Amino acid sequence: MIVHHPTLKQLQYLVALRSHGHFGRAAESCFVTQSTLSAGLRELETLLGTMLVERTRRVVRFTALGTRIADKAVRVLRESEELADMARAEAQPLTGELRMGVIPTIAPFLLPKMLPSLRDRYPRLRLFLREDTSHAACEALHRGQLDCVLLALPYACGDVDSVHLFDDSLLVAFPHGEAPATPSIDASAIDERRLLLLEDGHCLKDHALAACNRPEIRAGATMMGTSLHTLVQMVDNGLGLTFIPQMAVDAGLLDGTRIETLPLEAEHGARQIALAWRRSSPREEEFRLLAASLKAITSY
Repeated sequence: MIVHHPTLKQLQYLVALRSHGHFGRAAESCFVTQSTLSAGLRELETLLGTMLVERTRRVVRFTALGTRIADKAVRVLRESEELADMARAEAQPLTGELRMGVIPTIAPFLLPKMLPSLRDRYPRLRLFLREDTSHAACEALHRGQLDCVLLALPYACGDVDSVHLFDDSLLVAFPHGEAPATPSIDASAIDERRLLLLEDGHCLKDHALAACNRPEIRAGATMMGTSLHTLVQMVDNGLGLTFIPQMAVDAGLLDGTRIETLPLEAEHGARQIALAWRRSSPREEEFRLLAASLKAITSY
């Protein structure tokens, strides 16, 4: 008896539809037409003898079994990719495609320094970058959509291994004339009523609050900034004070402003920049080599 199994392409279509919730966007992400994706999913349903997706004009709704199969398909696709990764890593490290996630409070400040050096060291490496919050990047890592993540610790990213690259000190940024005449500022001296923070989802906010270790700051601070660049403009216009990582200042984030900064005096006054990857990944040695290269490139 001949048993026909689902193809990886069919599983890819199913996972894409689950991720996007829309046939058009799912097809676009797979670089196929919508009709091709729809036909592939119908073939999969025929092969399995069951409906996986309820189709209406407005809503894409997975059946209970369809949801379970899509979750399993994520793991199957990830493991199939790891087969190719094993062969490539054995042949020559840091060649071919590498998908790296980078959080927004690192990407614009570290990448301009990092990428040219990586291109020189590994000319056959095709590095694809995806900027995401820590939560979204870690989810994409475990779904197999990313190979590794450049993020700031501490952060609960799941079952990962990581290499510490460097510490990134936190500075307190004041409008011109508001910084106290001291070499640093203690966390206890920060006025929470004037404090501006990034919106939820940005781990820099959590690192700053953890460094201060003052529960009332979380309640009193204004959480409204969508990016560090937005917060800088607000501080420069006298609307309050905020936390800025040292790497951002070194990269020129405050150039053209009158903002004054002071080091934060706190037990955990720095975040740890690290490269993380799935603990099950067969490319561990490659990632450790990449981390060593990133350490050599950065000089923090």
